[in-house]
Order: sequence, then structure tokens, then C-alpha cells
Amino acid sequence: MAEVVKVRDLVENTRLEVVAGSEFLDRIITTGDISRPGLEMTGYFSYYAPNRVQLLGITEISFSKRMSHDELLMIARKMASKETPAFVVSTGLQVPDEIIQAAEEAQIPILGTKLTSSRILANMTYFLGGKLAERQSVHGVLVDIYGLGVLITGDSGVGKSETALELVRRGHRLVADDRVDVYQQDEERLVGEAPAILNHLMEIRGVGIIDVMNLYGAGAVRSHATIAMNLHLQTWTSDAKFDRLGNAGDVLSIFGVDIPRFAVPVRTGRNLAIIIEAAAMNFRAKSMGYDAMKKFDDNLNKLIAENSDK
Repeated sequence: MAEVVKVRDLVENTRLEVVAGSEFLDRIITTGDISRPGLEMTGYFSYYAPNRVQLLGITEISFSKRMSHDELLMIARKMASKETPAFVVSTGLQVPDEIIQAAEEAQIPILGTKLTSSRILANMTYFLGGKLAERQSVHGVLVDIYGLGVLITGDSGVGKSETALELVRRGHRLVADDRVDVYQQDEERLVGEAPAILNHLMEIRGVGIIDVMNLYGAGAVRSHATIAMNLHLQTWTSDAKFDRLGNAGDVLSIFGVDIPRFAVPVRTGRNLAIIIEAAAMNFRAKSMGYDAMKKFDDNLNKLIAENSDK
């Protein structure tokens, strides 16, 4: 379920300042799309999206200076719909009095920034896209290991939290325990975070709930992380088959985005934290162009060639 975002949240997270209407910052933003109302300034409202944040830059403000007072006030009142969450004026430009008047009449806040239109547009899109994206709850643990978001899944009681605690003790960072809220950042990236009620908390069987940030410090936790891989902890059985070369090609698909998935057998005596740490390092090495499987193939082919010559 997507979060509720207010204009106040937008101000606090995207380097915006309140120009007018500070008492109206509780207006709700329902979409991450941002409008540049250039055509609307000319009077064309056939496809106006009133529920979007309206961003006015150099082009819109320059055009407004060529309009008469009555014409600009009429256009501003049309843009100031009861659904419009806020007006944003970029590049440190002065807001026309007519727009301020129309916004005050409709109880819409006006926000300003010294950033360019392109920069503030990117900031707002990134923030709103993350906050308003649809979320899927995944049972598991998310840990930042060497900058990689590693989603650890497995049956209840298999040792996910205990393994994550050992990883934290080894210097890595906890993002979420027990339940991970996952949302799609873009077509290729999934981001995971902890539900507000579980933020920084971890459940260890036999011990209870612990506060990781309080016990290990601020460096032991992270608010969110892009999920790079999924390690699925699976209880070892004699008839179970596990990939021994790392080329199975399994994936975990969430919102249509595929994440590489690796099954890790759980057996008495195995140090899962070290195994997961090594898996993350190997995954990073592959992403940088080094493939241990290819190295093995090269060595094997070289050995075959040497034996064939004899």
C-alpha cells in the first residue's frame, strides 16, 4: 500500500521553501507526476491535470509578464483547482501577485527554490515516486552488504534474523527484519525498506525484540536499499539439489522486475553469515566484469588442451 504524502513532506525532503500559504501544507499529494503548465498559461486547459504539483519555471514566469493583470488572474484561478496540491516556482524567480492571489483564494501553498526546473523536477519525481509507489510486503530480511541490498528469505525459523544479526556484528547494515516493504523505483530497480513499526528492530528467538540502532549504533542500520540479489535459505536434505557452480539463472520477480536468486542450504555447522558475505562479494565481482565460473571454464579447457597434447 502506498504512503500518504503531504505537501509538508515534499518541502522537507526536496530543498523547497514556503513562499506563501504555510497554513495549507497539509494538502495531500496523490500522484508523483509533475506538470509544467506551459500550454495552460496560453489558455489551453483541455488536458490539464489539476491533481499534480504545478511547476513554473523561467518559461512560464517570463510568459506571465506579457499577460495583463486580468488575463493572468483568470488563468491562475483556473490552475488553482481544489485538487491542486501546490505551486512550485523554480530558479529563485519572483512569483506573480496574480498567482499568489489565486492560490490564497483556493488555499493552495506556493513553494519556491533556487534550483533549476530540471533539478527540482528530478528531486520531486524521485521523492514522490518512492513514497507513492505501490508496495509489496515480502517475508524476509534485507541487509546492506558492501553497498549491495541482499534480500534474505526462507521458511520461518530457518535462521534469517540470526544470520542478519551476525552480518550486522561483522559491520554490515540492517534495513529491515521479518517484513520488507518493496516498491519499484523504476523499470530496473526495486527498493526495500522497513515498515514504520519495525524500523531498526529485530526479533531474535529466545531473546525477543532488540533495537539494532541502540545496541550497535547508527552505522548498523540503513533506512532503505536497492535490492541487488536474493539469497533463499533452504533446509538441507539428502535429496535436495543445489546449484554448485552459480549459473542456475534463478530469479525472484517482484512487480515484473527480476532479481538474481540463489538457494543456500542450511545445515548444522555452516556459517551462513560468511557464506552470504562471500556471495555478495562474488556478485559484486561479477557486476564489475570478473566471473569465477568463466575462470573455472578457462582453467578446465586449458587442462583438457594440455592433456590432449600428450
